[in-house]
Amino acid sequence: MLGDFGSIMKLLGNRDKIQAEVAKLQESLGTLTAEGNAGGGLVTVRVNGRMEVLTCRLLDDALNLNDRAALEDLIVAATNAALAKARTIVAGESQKMAQTLGIPANLMKEFGGGLPGLG
Repeated sequence: MLGDFGSIMKLLGNRDKIQAEVAKLQESLGTLTAEGNAGGGLVTVRVNGRMEVLTCRLLDDALNLNDRAALEDLIVAATNAALAKARTIVAGESQKMAQTLGIPANLMKEFGGGLPGLG
């Protein structure tokens, strides 16, 4: 733990580099995409690394369900699948950035694999 403290203190002395890396990561989150689908592909949702829905695509067969609740459930399921994939991608990108900055791996684990405020 004391070794981690030394690493953290070293990082604090390199604040400009950290800010630049975080800004670069946050900018790239908009270009990262993940897709989820439900109902065997009847509904497909694409999101970005900022957890924003980019597209929602419905096959014609989805519109022929004649069951509004079922279609709504498929949209929710596809969206949740896409968001889960996006979170995994963002966590991986956060870990890469942390490695670049020399942030200890066990410190990253305390934040659930990512850095706070980054997704």
